Amino acid sequence: MTPSVDWGDYKQTDRKVYLTFDDGPIPEVTPWVLDVLKKFRAKATFFCLGKHVNRYPELFERILQEGHRVGNHTWDHPDAWKTDNLTYYKSVLKTHDLVQSDLFRPPYGRITPRQVKALRQRYKIILWSVLSEDYDRTQKPEQCVANITGKVRSGDILVFHDSIKAAPNLQGCLEPTLEYLVAQGFRFETIE
Repeated sequence: MTPSVDWGDYKQTDRKVYLTFDDGPIPEVTPWVLDVLKKFRAKATFFCLGKHVNRYPELFERILQEGHRVGNHTWDHPDAWKTDNLTYYKSVLKTHDLVQSDLFRPPYGRITPRQVKALRQRYKIILWSVLSEDYDRTQKPEQCVANITGKVRSGDILVFHDSIKAAPNLQGCLEPTLEYLVAQGFRFETIE
């Protein structure tokens, strides 16, 4: 006979999501994101472009000082499917010198099997399970909220963008999304 288990408490305490942000840090958007995260006592993982870390080291340092995690997102956001392997690896390694993380997210979520094999020797390759689509200017912030809240489950990796292109949608969708997630009992953790 199988013992009965009350899953209610387990589900309540295990409700977690991983907030991630791609393409920063940039002074026009990232400080605002950090302030919102602080307001919600939320931790996130920032997948940084090396060229931005190089240009705004104090902003990169603020991310770390506030208890967030960082990952490598290449130097300048090349499309792995359209870039020769050597050039792509150089972009990753140039960023590694600044970011010093074992996490890697390929731009556009695109990566070839050969690149996966090479990069897995040094990195954990992190994609996502729920995409806000905040970068899509045909979307409205309300739709970006719905893109997350309509699909989110415990353990999901959510992706937003701290970039100029995504800023109008991000600034309209991040707080309502976090409010919803908190109301649903989710907690926010960094990717380990």
